[in-house]
Amino acid sequence: MDLQNEKCVMIIDENLPLGIIANTAAIMGITLGKKMPDVVGEDVRDKNGNEHLGIVALPVPILKGTAGLIREIREKLYEPAYSDLMVVDFSELAQGCNVYEEFIDKMNLTEEQELQYLGIAICGARKKVNKLTGSMPLLR
Repeated sequence: MDLQNEKCVMIIDENLPLGIIANTAAIMGITLGKKMPDVVGEDVRDKNGNEHLGIVALPVPILKGTAGLIREIREKLYEPAYSDLMVVDFSELAQGCNVYEEFIDKMNLTEEQELQYLGIAICGARKKVNKLTGSMPLLR
């Protein structure tokens, strides 16, 4: 992966409670780490020789959006022009499931238009990611 020309962002609904925002970012981050293991750097050692696991080798800004804006971006990401981007979405449906099998079953019965997205992560070519998210502010 050419980290110089790649970008990864998360967009999270700014109106969510802090705990749900943190949970959304954590879940999307774990999924990205699984799907893109080459962006995780090597393990490191501190001066005392203690090992610390590698972290992501590129910044992942968390941007603020609204449920409506996240839905608009998610719909654009289904277009063929964006098919080369890595996309992780996290919905209310997913957040409400306690067991993965429940998530599978509920998703199989749910139309995409019914999903209420809490957040979305997008990784890929910097120009394409910027085209979708370049003017969005950081979530603070």
